[in-house]
This record gives sequence, C-alpha cells and structure tokens, in this order.
Amino acid sequence: MEPALQFQLRITASPELADALRADPACASHSTLRDVLRKHGATLKCQFDAFADYVSEAEREGTESYPLYQWTRETIENPEKKAKYLRSFTVYVDGDEVYGKNVADIMESELLQLVSEDGIQRVSRFDTNPATNPQPPRR
Repeated sequence: MEPALQFQLRITASPELADALRADPACASHSTLRDVLRKHGATLKCQFDAFADYVSEAEREGTESYPLYQWTRETIENPEKKAKYLRSFTVYVDGDEVYGKNVADIMESELLQLVSEDGIQRVSRFDTNPATNPQPPRR
C-alpha cells in the first residue's frame, strides 16, 4: 500500500502584508489570519527566510552536505526571485511543513475566505507526490 499523501499550504501576501508578517510572525497585523492559524496550531515561515536560513546553515556546516545549496543561494541572490519569495509564506502545522489531507482541506477553505487584493492574494496547495510537483534541481 502506498503511503498517504501529505499536503502543504502556502500563501502569497501583498508586499505590505508580507513586510508586516515578516516583522511579526504572530500576525497581529491580520487578526483573522492569526485566528485561523491559532485554531489549527499553525505558523507561517517566509520562504525567502527559509531559503536564507538553509544557505546560512550550509555555509556554517559545510556545503557538501547540502545538495540544494547552490540553487538556493542563486535563488535568494536573484532580485526577481527574492521579491517573489519575500511574499510567499509556508504554513506549518504543529511545526510540520507537511500534514494530512483533513487539516489541509479545512485550513485551505478558511484561508481562501481571507483572499483580498491588499492582503492574502493567493492560497496554494502542494502535495508530496513527486509526479505532481516540480522537483528540486539535481545539483
């Protein structure tokens, strides 16, 4: 039997909301988002910050053990990609970056209700099936 798929949600925020969320991960600037996240034991992590953390850790520990180091470093140094990833946030549930379908379904529905031009602009859903998701570069 194949293992059950796990899911991940990401939000894309307006530049203004993204700045506020990066400055205050508790989401005080967006109380309805804060309430949805609290209800599910969820937190946000800016994808740019996650990439920068990966690069810093790789440089500290030795890049040979970090297969995506070069790709990630090039990504955060590219101004267009940096702008994109500064607005993208991964939703973690109970500290996990992937979680079950039921949690993902409920949270996605609640997050989609928050979409507006000046706040959360998009909610994206990913799963752990390699056939349906772009795979990291092989270098």
